[in-house]
Amino acid sequence: MRIRSFQLSDVNQVMELLQEALMEECYEDTKRAFARQLSWDSELIVIAEDEDKVIGTVIGTIDQNNTGFIYRTAVHPDYRRQGVGKNLVSAMEQRFQQRNIHRIMIAGDPHNKAIAPLYEAMGYGASKFLEAFQKLSIAAVNAVGN
Repeated sequence: MRIRSFQLSDVNQVMELLQEALMEECYEDTKRAFARQLSWDSELIVIAEDEDKVIGTVIGTIDQNNTGFIYRTAVHPDYRRQGVGKNLVSAMEQRFQQRNIHRIMIAGDPHNKAIAPLYEAMGYGASKFLEAFQKLSIAAVNAVGN
């Protein structure tokens, strides 16, 4: 497995991965966020690949208050529970650190519930993800380096 930056040539494989890994409603929300992030800062999209096949991705963003957000982590079902998600989140944390981002938040929408144990195991402190009236809210906070 190799973790690397997103490249434009990855777009079709990433879209296929998102469709395979996410529920339909989550896929629709995520593909819009993916397109927005591509236009803003593609360095905050990280890819996991195995033999030139995209097997996972994480989409991050930074807000105007200099807070890093992990919007979505998606891993192909055949590669789950093999450290792919953890490696992707760690790579995103490193990118945030390189940009002097010291506060990272996880989008607390219902779609992130399934991956909440991964975030919690990585130190994101929330014992459960918050239910929210908005599609995205903040569910967990981790100070980088803690």
